[in-house]
Amino acid sequence: MNKTLRIALPLALAIAAAPAFAADDAKLLEEARGVASGIPPKLLTVLEEEIKKAGPEGAIGVCREKAPAMAKAASEKSGWAIRRVSLKNRNPKAVPDAWEEAVLKDFDKRTAAGEKPTGLERGEVVMDGDKKMYRYMKALPTQDLCLQCHGTSDRVSPAVQARLKELYPDDKAVGYHAAEIRGAITLKKPL
Repeated sequence: MNKTLRIALPLALAIAAAPAFAADDAKLLEEARGVASGIPPKLLTVLEEEIKKAGPEGAIGVCREKAPAMAKAASEKSGWAIRRVSLKNRNPKAVPDAWEEAVLKDFDKRTAAGEKPTGLERGEVVMDGDKKMYRYMKALPTQDLCLQCHGTSDRVSPAVQARLKELYPDDKAVGYHAAEIRGAITLKKPL
């Protein structure tokens, strides 16, 4: 085989395969979006119901216990590993890994540049050690309801502050205003 053919053949094969990879990426992105979009509305509904029953301090358990259980159930059903992360975490298990941290910082930059936080997402194929993974993140903007536990000190009642201090002595997830990115839902799936 001549030198030109040895170089051109792999290049031609890579170019021919590119549309298939792009189609696979688009399919994975749509799948991840669908999975990610199902959890926050359910969580907000449960949270609103619990706030009506037990007030904000009584509803802390929803985010502490029910949200991880919802993510676990959705993970088992969908085949995606799902969790919530934040640069200012409350739960010690919600610390982002390096990829998630970079994406969250990018979301903050994009919001500062004027993008609406509700549309911020990233999905891509990455190497995780020696494994190829598809990773997806969608920003979770702070809603008014969230400010009862995640807002500034004038928005968080003394009862909520006391309960948070008891449950999360190293809590960093306060001081937010409406529409700020409080964190993200993050998914990954081995390929």
